[in-house]
Amino acid sequence: MQASVSPAISAKGVACRRGDRLLFRKLSFDLGAGEALHITGANGTGKTTLMRVLAGLTTPFAGEVLRSGEIGLLDERPALDPDLPLGRALAFWEKVDGCTNPAGALHVMGLEPLLEVPVRYLSTGQRKRAGLAALLNRGVPIWLLDEPLSGLDVAAIAQVTALIQLHVSGGGIALIASHQPLEIAGLRTLAVESFIPRTQEEPA
Repeated sequence: MQASVSPAISAKGVACRRGDRLLFRKLSFDLGAGEALHITGANGTGKTTLMRVLAGLTTPFAGEVLRSGEIGLLDERPALDPDLPLGRALAFWEKVDGCTNPAGALHVMGLEPLLEVPVRYLSTGQRKRAGLAALLNRGVPIWLLDEPLSGLDVAAIAQVTALIQLHVSGGGIALIASHQPLEIAGLRTLAVESFIPRTQEEPA
């Protein structure tokens, strides 16, 4: 994990729209080094939209997001070329991220037997594990994980949970949007439903 600055991320009165619909408003939190936040909410409440706003990929309708430290986003699209073998697809990002020793993450995520398999043939769980390996090899302090446990079996869920715990225990930050319970020490919870306006006329 890169530690040139103490990582931090905060949302200040964030509101987001989808078309004409106000998904949530007045959403705020602060996270520093060694903290984790579980973002909960039913489908359609805006969890993924919030994660994209936190990553800087979408502009909020109101409010602001402040960040200190590099961010890595893992969502349902692992950004791996579907036509390449997994090893070559991961190698592209290893070169971009300046990763000189990717073998550890590949071993931890159990990907060595899959390196010659084209990405398009991988299962949902295998693609998720590949995305996690790419995130590990980036070495960034702030993890944004959108449904990181979907498509994983029980053993893989335990492994990913342990990796998140290790990242946080080492001074990193993790924000996890997930329907599933998470066994992470000191985990805080933010329910997106708490910030849904009572009426669409309510101001942001």
